[in-house]
Amino acid sequence: MKEKDLIFFQPLWRRIAVTLFCLAWSLYEWLSGAQLWGMITAGLAIYCYWCLFHTFQPVKPADPSSR
Repeated sequence: MKEKDLIFFQPLWRRIAVTLFCLAWSLYEWLSGAQLWGMITAGLAIYCYWCLFHTFQPVKPADPSSR
């Protein structure tokens, strides 16, 4: 991920929201009968989980007292 992406996804609620949105979109596609788009969005949800939870390395703020 790029540095600007790491900064944007630091709050846990954003990572959860994006992943749940992808899961809900996938569920909608599957229930409406669009299996191809359901598979694509399910893959996107899995990718979100992998990048935003499994391998995500939070950026720790610099300690101002160490300067």
